[in-house]
Amino acid sequence: MSSTALTPRTATRVRSTSESTVELELNLDGTGASRIDTSVPFFDHMLTAFAKHSLTDLTVRASGDTNIDAHHTVEDISIVLGQAIRDALGDKSGISRYGDALVPLDEALAQAVVDISGRPYLVHTGEPAGFEHHLIGGHFTGSLVRHTFEAITFNAGLTVHVRVLGGRDPHHIAEAEYKAFARAFRQAKALDPLVDGIPSTKGAL
Repeated sequence: MSSTALTPRTATRVRSTSESTVELELNLDGTGASRIDTSVPFFDHMLTAFAKHSLTDLTVRASGDTNIDAHHTVEDISIVLGQAIRDALGDKSGISRYGDALVPLDEALAQAVVDISGRPYLVHTGEPAGFEHHLIGGHFTGSLVRHTFEAITFNAGLTVHVRVLGGRDPHHIAEAEYKAFARAFRQAKALDPLVDGIPSTKGAL
């Protein structure tokens, strides 16, 4: 197995702008423990689910101009999360690289496929018409689901496909998407004892 298995895959990131302040710590080889306080309750719920289902220990402390909109704070947290994932992955030696998950939540069903490719690309389809305008939890608009995946994907260097295959309740649809992404990422980041070095014919990811 690659020596990467012996190296802690952790990262700490801080981002401060006129719109938000974000402090984030993660451990890719954790148990799913989390301490999340973003000032956006539904996003707290989604990040907690991401940590639990990806087996990533995650601490996030954030504040921002949520009196205007949750958009800036959620976007900046997602940028920092993506950057921290990229940092913690290191050279990606020994990882499985690919992950695929199909997750139901009552009537909702979502699929996510993740490739830790080093090439940022997002394909996101299937949310019902009007979903992007729905307020979930009173603060979080449906449009932010796709936006968070865009920010994470770009800053972590992931190729991600997310498909909503069914659903009626916006909360269930969003949560199924985040959980599917978490489960797929969990597989992709896992250290595989059969992988020798970097899992790419190019020798780099």
